[in-house]
Amino acid sequence: MFTKILIANRGEIACRVITTARKMGIQTVAVYSEADRDARHVLLADEAVHIGPAASRESYLVADKIIAACKQTGAQAVHPGYGFLSENAAFAKRVEEEGIVFIGPKHHSIGAMGDKIESKKLAGKAGVNCIPGVNDAIDTPENAVEIAKGIGYPVMIMASAGGGGKGLRVAFNDKEAFEGFTSCRNEARNSFGDDRVFIEKFVEEPRHIEIQLIGDAHGNVLYLNERECSIQRRHQKVIEEAPSPFISDATRKAMGEQAVALAKAVDYQSAGTVEFVVGKDQSFYFLEMNTRLQVEHPVTECITGLDLVELMIRVAAGEKLPLTQAEVQRNGWAIECRINAEDPFRNFLPSTGRLVRFAPPEQTMFQAGHTTVHPELVEGGLRQARPEREGDYFGVRVDTGVQDGGEIPMFYDSMIAKLIVHGKDRNDAIAKMREALNGFVIRGVSSNIPFQAALLAHPRFVKGDFNTGFIAEQYGKGFSAEDVPHDDPDFLVALAAFVRRKSRERTAGLTGQLPGYGVQVGKDYAVVTLGVGGKNLYTAVHVDEFVGERGSATVTVNGKSFAICSPSRLNDIAIVGTVNGQPFTAQVERGTPKNPLALQVQHNGTRIEVLVGSPRMAELHRLMPFKAPPDMSRFVLSPMPGLLVDVAVQPGQKVQAGERVAVIEAMKMENVLFAAADGVVGKVLAAKGESLTVDQPIIEFA
Repeated sequence: MFTKILIANRGEIACRVITTARKMGIQTVAVYSEADRDARHVLLADEAVHIGPAASRESYLVADKIIAACKQTGAQAVHPGYGFLSENAAFAKRVEEEGIVFIGPKHHSIGAMGDKIESKKLAGKAGVNCIPGVNDAIDTPENAVEIAKGIGYPVMIMASAGGGGKGLRVAFNDKEAFEGFTSCRNEARNSFGDDRVFIEKFVEEPRHIEIQLIGDAHGNVLYLNERECSIQRRHQKVIEEAPSPFISDATRKAMGEQAVALAKAVDYQSAGTVEFVVGKDQSFYFLEMNTRLQVEHPVTECITGLDLVELMIRVAAGEKLPLTQAEVQRNGWAIECRINAEDPFRNFLPSTGRLVRFAPPEQTMFQAGHTTVHPELVEGGLRQARPEREGDYFGVRVDTGVQDGGEIPMFYDSMIAKLIVHGKDRNDAIAKMREALNGFVIRGVSSNIPFQAALLAHPRFVKGDFNTGFIAEQYGKGFSAEDVPHDDPDFLVALAAFVRRKSRERTAGLTGQLPGYGVQVGKDYAVVTLGVGGKNLYTAVHVDEFVGERGSATVTVNGKSFAICSPSRLNDIAIVGTVNGQPFTAQVERGTPKNPLALQVQHNGTRIEVLVGSPRMAELHRLMPFKAPPDMSRFVLSPMPGLLVDVAVQPGQKVQAGERVAVIEAMKMENVLFAAADGVVGKVLAAKGESLTVDQPIIEFA
């Protein structure tokens, strides 16, 4: 077994690998760019090596620097994580030639399966079902349009070396095929250094279901059940679960056996995933093979009880797989939500900056590397991770690469954390995830937690009735606060009044108050909910039967009674307790960017801003004048922090609505800005290559 390994990656996956290596008694080496100097993975590792500037093409993507770091530290093996160099066959070969073990498949397997064009040809030969398409690289956008016409719209335009949603577009007409080809090629060149693009038929109403594989150097390959990954936004996964609520046991077996046949055809050794597109009749077609560990691997770990990172390390060290196909478990139901630094209320634009507060929910189930390993489960050198108690197994897990006060840089992807829950069945897992999201505190950057909460509460998701077009169908016009209807909005008002009463009780108990001027607590309050439908909503609330020692009270709102009990302290953002005997987790924060006197209350994805005071305060508040925001309609504003990579217009130029005016790059994605209306450009206020802040003016129309 290795004594020291280097992790050629960053963020949560680097931390994840370090966790398992530490459990196995293996020392770890982290590599970091200038932007990651103080990152969590650097602090967790035993050693860390600086490998260059912030841009990944000058640091994490430079094979020479990774290999030099191995030699400098004496690392015997490299774990590539996912992304970056993980599916680069040339890198894997270089590592092997340097006498270093690559913790992943052999370079010939990566070369065969990592290339989407070649993998489809190999899949066909191995007897795997394949989708109609053109598997040769396409040279020009004009050629792409002609091929797309021949296949028939809609088509999927994909970069051969793509992954993670990068270099992928769906086109429904000639214009989209032309523009999609260009964008795919640019993104693939920038992210992967390989700009080959191909086209295939896009199966409408598809499910995206993938099979997890593990193979060793002794010819053994197992499939570890499936993952349901159909909840996607712009081809990037949002929620994953295992098992799938859709496929039958027979379909699972058929998909698994085809995936194994494909892996054996290329002598596959390590963890890998075969992705399938599945029709409503459970017909399935090969999509691609990811020759690496997947982002969503934790849900498979939950239902199988296996540590996939440890399996990868042990297989790379030459050990045999310790179990047979018949011994692979499928226990309970697991769901993963990707918590991303993006603003769902601003069309999911990236949100970078400092994490002023980062407090994930309490973990009751840990990474496979943290669970208790029972001696009787040690078999063939593999320690299958099992929890000591059932409560440790069916619970909440957080995989993250950030920490309180850390930075979300604009140079890498937008993931803040992965929130994973394991339930006894699907409904139990959904309930656990909703509560866990309620207690996940992120401040300083926007996150997609409200969107995740809305998805989990959607009736079609709860029924398991969805496909890869679900988000586009349900939120085609964007996502807004109205898309997160709360089960009982009066509860949010009651909770705000409860917290205010608790605060007043504490203040009234302070010593040294002047006689006759002491704080009067009172039982009657007015809650002003700010900005509901462009107006303020005034609600009378009565708070009675307050017991400070227990932190309980009875709150009456609109004739409804809420018996709230919470031991949480006044400075806690995450509030836990019971309401009418039922447990709840919510977030209450004092002071908002708009109003330092307001309370922000958040529960089940719904967020309100309120002022809580006396009935007289509410009367006076109604008389306050409304200050209209400045008119910025003449400007094109940067919707996110990022790098201005192109300005397509000049002063004096006439532009039409929908015409491209600028391109901003953030978190490895190109974001094109279009003119909202016809007009004439007056001034260009930002230069190409400039770093922009959110809402910074770029262009002013005359």
